[in-house]
Amino acid sequence: MSYRLQILLLFLAPLALVAGLFVLGVNLPMLRLGENYVIRFTLPEAGEPAQLPVVQGPDDPARPLVVIDAGHGGRDPGASGDGFREKDIVLGLAQALRDDLLAQGGIRVALTRNDDRFLVVEERFEIARALDADLFLSIHADSAGEKAAVSGASIYTLSEKASSEAAARFAARENTADAVNGVVLSGRNQTVDAILVELSQRRTSEGSAEFARLIEREGQGALQFLPPAQRSAALRVLRAPDVPSVLFESGFITNPEDAERLASPAGRKRFAEALSRAIRIYFARNPSE
Repeated sequence: MSYRLQILLLFLAPLALVAGLFVLGVNLPMLRLGENYVIRFTLPEAGEPAQLPVVQGPDDPARPLVVIDAGHGGRDPGASGDGFREKDIVLGLAQALRDDLLAQGGIRVALTRNDDRFLVVEERFEIARALDADLFLSIHADSAGEKAAVSGASIYTLSEKASSEAAARFAARENTADAVNGVVLSGRNQTVDAILVELSQRRTSEGSAEFARLIEREGQGALQFLPPAQRSAALRVLRAPDVPSVLFESGFITNPEDAERLASPAGRKRFAEALSRAIRIYFARNPSE
């Protein structure tokens, strides 16, 4: 008997058995699942807005608002190395920065996530837009694979054309953050009229560049940067057309010294103080309308 015929009979045999029992009037016992095997849940009404994070700080909408985004989260751990996970490290940094800003007062703060939850890329900057934020900061930790000696922070602003081949590779990696096992979860069409986006983003690109320069300046002596500190890449998380946005790569999680520093209370404190100064100077130069 040929191999293909054996395979065919393997699939047809169960069907033939069931058909024969049906003809003979034989009933097969079926497993009763009971009344509770159906899972019911309430869907939100059409058009109902998603729940937005709590805005902390002064109860005054005239005060400037910064939205801090801790990258990755939930089923997406991000990069990892030496027992550290990117999603945990960046959440600690985001919370430290929030606490420093709130302690000094005068600025409103919201976190895209304050726990270990999964957000697709588009949700992150859309939260900033929905809250009418004045500034958006996304925090990440980089990976250099087996090149453990690579260390230092980088500051990214949006560029449709990546500023270097390395930046292009980084953009390709970060742009898959809303996919799990290769399956895209966002379900949204990313085709946007390039001309309209460019026109909108021209109004905020200068603010993004200014904020990046302030981060590098205020971080000197407190943070270690990977030259060149300021870079650009086509990162989707920075595509809010009306909110100045920066992605801060806080260091390399694959570098043991970087990872230990970023996960330590002292390292989080240095990060929070430097970024807090940059944010306050930015808002002093660009008061909310």
